[in-house]
Amino acid sequence: MSHVVIRGIPFATRLRAAKGGAKELLERDRARAQKFLAGNRRHGHHHKGTVAAPSTTVPSGTGGSSTNASSSIDVTDSGVTYTMQVGVGNPATQYTLLIDTGSSNTWIGANLPYNPTSSSNDTGNTINVSYGSGTMSGEEYTDTVTLGSSLVIQNQGIGVASSAQGFQGVDGILGVGPVDLTQGTVSNTSDVPTVTDNLYSQGTISSDLLGIFYEPSSTANVSNGELTFGGTDNTKYTGTINSVPLTTTSPASRYWGIDQSVSYGTGQTILNTTAGIVDTGTTLLLLATEAFQAYQQATGAVQDPNTGLLTITSQQYANLQSLYFNIGGVTYDFTPNAQIWPRDLNSTLGGNEGQIYLIVSDLGSSLGSGLDFINGFGWLQRFYTVFDTGKKQLGVATTTYTNADTN
Repeated sequence: MSHVVIRGIPFATRLRAAKGGAKELLERDRARAQKFLAGNRRHGHHHKGTVAAPSTTVPSGTGGSSTNASSSIDVTDSGVTYTMQVGVGNPATQYTLLIDTGSSNTWIGANLPYNPTSSSNDTGNTINVSYGSGTMSGEEYTDTVTLGSSLVIQNQGIGVASSAQGFQGVDGILGVGPVDLTQGTVSNTSDVPTVTDNLYSQGTISSDLLGIFYEPSSTANVSNGELTFGGTDNTKYTGTINSVPLTTTSPASRYWGIDQSVSYGTGQTILNTTAGIVDTGTTLLLLATEAFQAYQQATGAVQDPNTGLLTITSQQYANLQSLYFNIGGVTYDFTPNAQIWPRDLNSTLGGNEGQIYLIVSDLGSSLGSGLDFINGFGWLQRFYTVFDTGKKQLGVATTTYTNADTN
């Protein structure tokens, strides 16, 4: 099928600001990080028999490359998380789901109840999934899942929550992490193929990969991102997509893990090459404690007692240097503006109008844990990323918003 970019899908846009402001947001991010660090299940980047063998990946040599059989859908920036509309059943009921590369189960029912239709099948199995800041349990169904008019999945495994904690304002999760993250979550089941896996195995997309584009925004609840299943959208990135193998260092290797180093300015390395993860479900940019402390010292930032975030003065912002991420021998410039929370959205943090808050925060663990950073949504807004299950690699490219001054 030809490359199709689908826009204008209806969104249930709602602000999901933490009731406790930035402190609650920080707690959620760190709790999630601790869950990643625990690495308490076997997760790799391979498929069991239910998923067809991977095909060739999207070319990453030129910015003009794009797979033919791929489809794109918009995502919504909800202030601190990303959500999209997903149809379940036939006829479909629309659910607002969080997009999560750090987990792999897709489930609904946290708020809007499940509406079984003729396409629904109760497997009789139970599902239990634990997240850093929430849990869900219920029944596993298979059903028709619609991500867009050309992205319809038959017999997708979905959890239907009878109990869900920590998911106010959304109906569940669209999990697009490695399939092995589903091991142990559904009774009598080895693993549950993700939506990307099933789109690939059912022949809807030609490669088992997911391209993600987010545009930085100073407005909550706007449609400003795009997911491309099975390929990349060459209108959304500039230059070349540089792909690197997924890290072999555990526990980062159980997720979308890569190796990178981080420097502050041109002369100070604050994080030597080490393993960590790229994760849509984490809001901030989290660094191991020693790297975070080096960053705080270099910037002169102080911790704000109201939000728990680092804050700097206007003069310090004027002197703020870029963070340079070296990934696979390619250096990516994370500009001073990229390092601050959008000032027009300070209210979502419980912050003060006009104050400058940094999005770099403490991971809460020391260097050498096997997961020393999490590049969360603040980082993802500045780069195009390709989560390539088939090739077991992650691709990164710049966008026209890499150097934006929107914050």
